[in-house]
Order: sequence, then structure tokens, then C-alpha cells
Amino acid sequence: MAQHKPLDQQVIVITGASSGIGLCTALSAAEQGARVVLAARSLDVLEEAVATITSAGGQALAAQCDVSRRADVDAVARLAHQRFGGIDTWVNNAGVSIYGRLEEVSEADSRRLFDVNFWGVVNGSLAALPFLRASGGVLVNVGSEVSDAVIPLQGMYSASKHAVKGFTDALRVEEEHVAGSPVSIVLVQPTATDTPSRNTRATTWTRSRSCRRR
Repeated sequence: MAQHKPLDQQVIVITGASSGIGLCTALSAAEQGARVVLAARSLDVLEEAVATITSAGGQALAAQCDVSRRADVDAVARLAHQRFGGIDTWVNNAGVSIYGRLEEVSEADSRRLFDVNFWGVVNGSLAALPFLRASGGVLVNVGSEVSDAVIPLQGMYSASKHAVKGFTDALRVEEEHVAGSPVSIVLVQPTATDTPSRNTRATTWTRSRSCRRR
């Protein structure tokens, strides 16, 4: 098994870092000494989180990013390298969900979901790989328990997470067995989490609030 830097020596990039798993991971990693780059579309929320981290003596940076746009994700990778000198762990966490029967959800909404959930992972993975190869780092892609199952009324979400699993497994084989790369590629498959929606999100983030699970 590859040996990686201790957490307090790492530079970690996290997409979807404005709430839920992403925010909790960023706060926890910073608390343990990692230098953290928080990426998401909601820059104001990211800046609140960065202020929380820096006020506690940590190092963090906010980066506005739509993961469906490869140029945005490439810019985050360059920013992390310029500011902190490299990337040791990259977490592709950004995601959205849709509730509705497959025949009732519009094509535009379904395509947007895939743009974020699947192509966001592809964009982040490919942007991060050159930096992770240099550091012998870790790529973490966030799938779901529905990467291996389905949920009624969340069919397109389930399909996107199946796609994330397929992409991650294929990339792992290519990096390890074809390229002989030192990068560790991990798929995590969490169950439902207590993530506030955009419309109900609290205005003040605290560790106890953001990391709570049900």
C-alpha cells in the first residue's frame, strides 16, 4: 500500500465544499493541520468557511468553481499549486439530486445533473492527476450507495452515480496497471447525509452543524 503524507503536511482540494460532506471534510482537515482549498459556486459561503478556518489558525483558500466547466476546475488546480506548492489529495464531492419519475424530469434538468455529478468528477479527476502524480497523492471520488443500487424517484441520480463508479474503477486500473502511476484512487459510497439545501441553508456555519449526520 502506498505511503502518503500525514494530514498535517497535505494540501487538499475539495469540490462542493460549501455544505454537507464537502464542508465537513474541509473543516475537519483544516482542524488537523491540512492546507485546504474549498471549491464551489457559492463564493460567499466558501469565504465564511475560510474565515472560520483562518481564525482558528488554519490555512485555507476559497475558489469559485462550476465543476461542469473544465476550465473552472483547471483554474482551481493551478490556484492550489500556486498558493500552496502542490496538491496531495483531491476530493471530487460536488453533486446535485433530482426527485421525480424518470419520465417526468426534463431532459435539461437530467443533463445538468450529469454535467455536475458525472462530468464534474471527470473534470476534477483529469485536472488533478498531473499534480497527484507529482506528489504521489490521493484522488477521492464521492459516489453513493446508489452507485450499486437504485432509488425510485431518483433514477437519474442513481444513473449518474453508477457512471461515477464505472469511471473511477476504469481510471484506477489505467493509472495502476497501465501507467504504473503512484496515485491512489478511491471511491467512497456514503448513504444519505444531513446536507442543507440551497434554500434552507443556515447562514452561519459551525463544525457541529455542518458535520452532523442523521
